[in-house]
Order: sequence, then structure tokens, then C-alpha cells
Amino acid sequence: MAELSREDKRDLLALARETIRRRLAGGRHAAAGAPAGRPLLQEKRGVFVTLHRGDELRGCIGYPLPMKPLWEAVQEMAVAAAFEDPRFPAVAQGELEGLDIEISVLTVPEAVAGAERVRVGVDGIIVSKGPYRGLLLPQVPIEQGWDLEQYVSYGCRKAGLPPDEWKRGVRIETFQAVVFVETRHAEGA
Repeated sequence: MAELSREDKRDLLALARETIRRRLAGGRHAAAGAPAGRPLLQEKRGVFVTLHRGDELRGCIGYPLPMKPLWEAVQEMAVAAAFEDPRFPAVAQGELEGLDIEISVLTVPEAVAGAERVRVGVDGIIVSKGPYRGLLLPQVPIEQGWDLEQYVSYGCRKAGLPPDEWKRGVRIETFQAVVFVETRHAEGA
């Protein structure tokens, strides 16, 4: 994966925050177009936008596959994380300033030949079997203190499968992510 610059990361985080802010004000997505002279932001990339309030998850949605240009995917996933994650109520007016925004830019997932090939803390996973599919970002097992077995078991659970289904045969794909965070402390809020 080509390296995103510090400026690219800062601008993507600002774009996510501004997009949510505009939506809260009754508008649509941020009025930003494709950034000129920034080819990495125009590449199609998989991306997740995660919202945290302190240590608590507040929303997380993304595209695991490269479907849209990165800048556009960040806008869409910022709105989805804030207003469409079915696990949480929509972000309310006045709540945005207390949220931290995290963006994970993904590599293309690749199938691996078994759970023992998963590198905890390096690889994100997609566990699937039949119509069931669950994704966990690479930072999740570190944040939760999981070992490999717990990680793959939670991947199965996320897919709606029994936690030990990986022992009976599932498809496991791995991907890596460049993860960066803008906290309210960093922006002086």
C-alpha cells in the first residue's frame, strides 16, 4: 500500500468531521470534490470510519473492498458511522465535539490457508461461510486483549456463526490497515 502522507491523513480526518458536521446541520455530504494533485486520495480503497466517545465505540462502518475513491468513501462512511450503524442511535446535535474519529484504510483482502496464518495485531480478518460474513479490523484484538483463538472465534461470532466454527472450516481472508485518529484533544476542542 502506498504511504499516505501526514497531510493526507489530516485532510481525510477533517473531511470526515466536516461531513458529519454538515449532515447534523441538515446538509448533505461535504462540498469537497476530488483533491487535485493528491493521487492517493483519488485511488479506490477499502476504508472504515470509526467513532469513539472516550473508550466506548460509538459507530463503525466501512467498505472492505476498494469500491470508491478514498476521499469519497471517507465521506460516505463518516455519515454511515454517525447515522446508520444499527447498533447505535444516530449522532445527535452537540455530540460531535465529544467524539474521536478514526480512519482505517485497507489493503485488498486475501484468502489464507487457515487461522494459524492470521497475525494478531497486523491482520484484519473476514470470516465467511455460506451467506455468513464477519469482519474485524486489525486493531480490535489488540484493543480487546485477544489471542489468536479468541480473535478468530469473535470473527465467527460477528459472522453469525458458532464461535468454534473456524475449527470445522470457514473461509478466512486477511487484510492490513493504515489506521489514524483525530482526537478532540488534538484539535483543541
